[in-house]
Amino acid sequence: MFALSLCLLPAARMMAQPPAAAGASRILLVLPFENRTGQPSLDWIREAAPEVLNARLAAAGFSPVSRTDRLSALDHQGMPANYQPTRASAIRLAQSLDVETLVTGSYITNGSDLILEAQLIDVPRLRMAQPLSVQGALGDLLTLYSRLAWRVARQLEPQFAVSEQTFTALGSSLRLDAFEQYIRGITEPDHAERITHLRSATLLSPGYSRAWMALGRELYVSGQYEEATKAFTHVDRDDPDFLEASFDRGVSLLLSGKYNDAENAFGAVAQVLPLPEVLNNEAVAQSRRGADGSALFRQAVAGDPQYADFHFNLAVSLHRNNHAAEAVAELKEYLRERPADEDAADLLDAWQPPPGAAKPGDQPDPLERIDRNFNAAAFREAAQSMDAMQAARRASLSPRERAVSLADEAHAYLDRGLLLEAERLYQASIKSDGSLAAAHVGLGEIRERTGDLDSARAEANTAQQMEPTTAGWLLLARIDLARNRLDSAAEETGEALKLDPSNRAALELRSTIAQKQGRP
Repeated sequence: MFALSLCLLPAARMMAQPPAAAGASRILLVLPFENRTGQPSLDWIREAAPEVLNARLAAAGFSPVSRTDRLSALDHQGMPANYQPTRASAIRLAQSLDVETLVTGSYITNGSDLILEAQLIDVPRLRMAQPLSVQGALGDLLTLYSRLAWRVARQLEPQFAVSEQTFTALGSSLRLDAFEQYIRGITEPDHAERITHLRSATLLSPGYSRAWMALGRELYVSGQYEEATKAFTHVDRDDPDFLEASFDRGVSLLLSGKYNDAENAFGAVAQVLPLPEVLNNEAVAQSRRGADGSALFRQAVAGDPQYADFHFNLAVSLHRNNHAAEAVAELKEYLRERPADEDAADLLDAWQPPPGAAKPGDQPDPLERIDRNFNAAAFREAAQSMDAMQAARRASLSPRERAVSLADEAHAYLDRGLLLEAERLYQASIKSDGSLAAAHVGLGEIRERTGDLDSARAEANTAQQMEPTTAGWLLLARIDLARNRLDSAAEETGEALKLDPSNRAALELRSTIAQKQGRP
């Protein structure tokens, strides 16, 4: 398949996969909810269910089936994308995908409120769990689905420790009208209408990464490569599709004739994920700007020797760079896989005329072929392999060492603003060794960011009793500052500076407090 550098794989996982957890092996299929409101204008909420639940449950460590895979399975069974399956057909669909848990649901209105209900089905045992429901204003739809996702996680894993507030904090900055336009943009049957809705979503919420990714895909498939390039540029580094967006951006740049930029784009992806198709396209970009891409073409062939086009590209590159014998060998390898390709057979005759045949005149070599398909499944496999390796390594550690390792990884997620992933790891750290102050400080910072200042203070106090740290004092100071307890905040900042006199965050916080106190 391919080899992924161990020193680069953790970065890849952080960009596209949540860290491993107890529920990580549980495969879920969330189906669109059934609209029982009697209002066709609310049909768009159907697809909102798997969109939000998949995102939250993936971050929670489970493995939901993607929308792409679900639609592919429906198509394979001859069902339209908007098909609302019966329970029996839904179970058959789940079984075809080797799903362990099926999540179905519906929604109704109650006055101005919306009621969402979900039911979990254990597919191998054909057992249904108790229904789960949430109720609230339609304007709080994202929060309602996040609350429902938390309840699903708790029903799947009764010991699941992440707080509901961390779930509901996710997506709190996203405008509901932008989300609606996004959902309409991925479900509208007309291509032009999809682009219109997705453009609206990005205008309403310019930082909405998922909408930019969907818009980029639509522009890409319609051949609007320069516009697609711009859309893919807006996909956030923490988006699960970031590497795919970077790959598609590289292809768009190639097809737009911007070969230097394309080479840089593929090179950046290859540093994290050296898939054969990435290396192949990087080599194509090199060749198109007049450089020798043979070395990268060789790596692509080594990564996937069965893929004929990689042999063809290597053959063309070798021939162009005066390695005729090797070029002929690679072209023959290509023809073993594609014997019906008459153009390639003619090319072989031109490069190596049969005995007695007239030598053809010089003709330009064909262009190397671009691979337009990003292998997302290979990346998921790599991430899962890394999870298994990480779990095995941690299993050999002492409880204290395991707690430190988990807290360090959690801190990296927290720095990126990935609160749910960070909390899961901090909770796992505390479960391994509850006396690690850094884990409690980190958990307190998550509570601070989600607005639960009482819980944040409790975690900070617990941490400081274990081991007074600069981070712990600063957390307490920020909490007191938020509550306008300026004297306490100033005292706690002073304690932080005693431990670390040059700490920049502490110095800035001291300045802020002094300004609020009216002191120079």
